[in-house]
Amino acid sequence: MTLMKTLLGATASLALTAGAALADPALIFDLGGKFDKSFNEAAHNGAQRWGEETGGSYNEIELQSAAQREQALRRFAEAGFNPVITMGFAMADPLSSVAPDYPDTKFVAIDVTWLEAPNVRQIGFAEHEGSYLVGMMAAMASESDTIGFIGGMDIPLIRHFGCGYAQGAKAVNPDIEIIANMTGTTPEAWNDPIKGSELTVNQIAQGADVIYAAAGGTGEAVLRTAADEGILSIGVDSNQNHLFPGKVLTSMLKRVDVAVYDAMKAGEDLETGVFNIGLAENGVGYALDEHNASLVSDEMKATVDAARQQIIDGEISVASYYENDSCPALTF
Repeated sequence: MTLMKTLLGATASLALTAGAALADPALIFDLGGKFDKSFNEAAHNGAQRWGEETGGSYNEIELQSAAQREQALRRFAEAGFNPVITMGFAMADPLSSVAPDYPDTKFVAIDVTWLEAPNVRQIGFAEHEGSYLVGMMAAMASESDTIGFIGGMDIPLIRHFGCGYAQGAKAVNPDIEIIANMTGTTPEAWNDPIKGSELTVNQIAQGADVIYAAAGGTGEAVLRTAADEGILSIGVDSNQNHLFPGKVLTSMLKRVDVAVYDAMKAGEDLETGVFNIGLAENGVGYALDEHNASLVSDEMKATVDAARQQIIDGEISVASYYENDSCPALTF
């Protein structure tokens, strides 16, 4: 397996050229690194699974700055990697510039669904549906009738998570109080453990006894602080239950790993277009394992599983922040 962990310079260029003839896939991680224990790490896990099952190789890069996005795309496409898989909404603008220049290369854009690009597979997730379920669990687990939400960078995507979470909580307890904070307004918000910990302590001081972290790498600090302070937390994207066993109520699963695995498996035969996946497609959900089994009662599981099916069947409609540009259930 060829790995790119350095800046895109002469050495990286040579590595790309060496792999060109193989038409291997390539993976561009978003800022925060592939071991963020959340969004990027889910992608890494999907790529690793593909490599282990097939014996195939892929190239990758962990971006160090936003300026590298377009450069990485062009280098991979120029070298013949196919498909080129990108992580995060911030890749939309670079892709809109690069994809038309390489019509024979297929790109994958995870968390992007609005491009006019025939050679891009765009994948969106119904994060609000999965967040609705963990919001229900938070409300059922709370003893103070006050729960929290800590997002990363203040963007519509993260508000989408928070909006679903609040709706699920209020479906269980209409009077529950939900405290919401964002870590920041720049990409640094995804990797700011100090701010994440400070916000967690502040929400606990206001009575929150369950806090949902949708903040990328910052989220681990939220989970850690919650565990240290004796309250429950909820992880995101990857299954984070194991990070603090018995302290993480559940994790909202966003199956980025499956999206990456499927793209690599399809290879040059990858189908392009826009794909939105939610509960019905097992694209989102909640995590239950040995690390949180003691926290999730049979009643809680039955209630949440019933709601999951009702959402799939259309009996429960979870409002989308994207569609409303607001969230009546939550003030940010």
